Amino acid sequence: MQVTNAQGPTQAQQLAALARDDGKPIYMLNLLKFRDKAVYADGRETALTGAEAYALYGRAVSKLIAENGGKLIFSGRVRGLLIGEIDGQWDSAAVMMYPSFKAMAAILGSPAYAEIHVHRDAGLEGQVLIETVMG
Repeated sequence: MQVTNAQGPTQAQQLAALARDDGKPIYMLNLLKFRDKAVYADGRETALTGAEAYALYGRAVSKLIAENGGKLIFSGRVRGLLIGEIDGQWDSAAVMMYPSFKAMAAILGSPAYAEIHVHRDAGLEGQVLIETVMG
């Protein structure tokens, strides 16, 4: 599977998301591909798999998001494709609700998020975030 371990949205993606933000809830579809073994940017030794490192991030970020009015809607292991073809398979999919894009941006820009983000990067081989709204 051709995936990119993006550290975050590009500036153009951020500006586009801010421009379409109407203050209503957004639902972020997360498609995740984990590394076989976690790789920390600071070079620390670890026995964690990518999925285990990401789970550390996932528990902490879910709590942070809930404290700011959002919530985890769904999280599950991908077990196969029904329609379409891809060059590999995602490991996991999740849907997270944020009160608005601005609320999400504030969470992701917080010092608390900066502390846990290291586990996300260590665990992910790649990720796609798809912004969705009701209606």
